[in-house]
Amino acid sequence: MKITIEIDCSPEEARRFMGLPDLGPLQDRYVAILQQSLEQSTMGPEAIDAVVKSWAPMGEAGTAMWRRMFEAASKSSG
Repeated sequence: MKITIEIDCSPEEARRFMGLPDLGPLQDRYVAILQQSLEQSTMGPEAIDAVVKSWAPMGEAGTAMWRRMFEAASKSSG
């Protein structure tokens, strides 16, 4: 037996239904602080690199995993 349920809702509606917090204001604040730091040059290239790496799941290991996966997919399709 196979049952399929299709729910048509926006990401915002799904977030509310599942009881997840709205992180939009926090994200806006974080981006504003990052932009201000970049404009005032209070953030060096090393700090920017660290921030970008922290966004990737599992840091550099996650980035390497995705790179290997894309390389393997491009080799098998080509």
